[in-house]
Amino acid sequence: MNILLSLALTTGILSGLWGWVAVSLGLISWAGFLGCTAYFACPQGGIKGLAISACTLMSGVVWALAIMHGTALAPHLEIIGYTLTGVVAFFMCLQAKNMLLSFVPGTFIGACATFAGQGEWRLVVPSLMVGVLFGYAMKNSGLWLASRTKKAPLRQHEKA
Repeated sequence: MNILLSLALTTGILSGLWGWVAVSLGLISWAGFLGCTAYFACPQGGIKGLAISACTLMSGVVWALAIMHGTALAPHLEIIGYTLTGVVAFFMCLQAKNMLLSFVPGTFIGACATFAGQGEWRLVVPSLMVGVLFGYAMKNSGLWLASRTKKAPLRQHEKA
């Protein structure tokens, strides 16, 4: 079985399972899928990619909360919110100097999930974290399945 088909199969099965887990645990299903997406998109794979994805997602949550709370200090001055957003976005990118925070899209995914979740970080965080674990399981089980079903090369006498 080729890699794409293997990944599609395991991702499909585990996506259905994620939907059930999310409902059962009261988590946000779309936020979990953002966690999955972060793992799949991270250029690093394996445990290192899992750690980088998780750290950048969580940093995004923190940055988003900083913007939300900072903006709330002066709600009548819209310029404060815009300025704060620009400054924070700058630091969201700059933090990539640190290896565990090097996946900038993961930081923005975490921030976007927090904004979309209206700052309810107590619900967004576990949804993202369980989601990133599902992403890890989806990708790595697909790669495992592909490696297990790869056809062995034909020996010379079997070619005829």
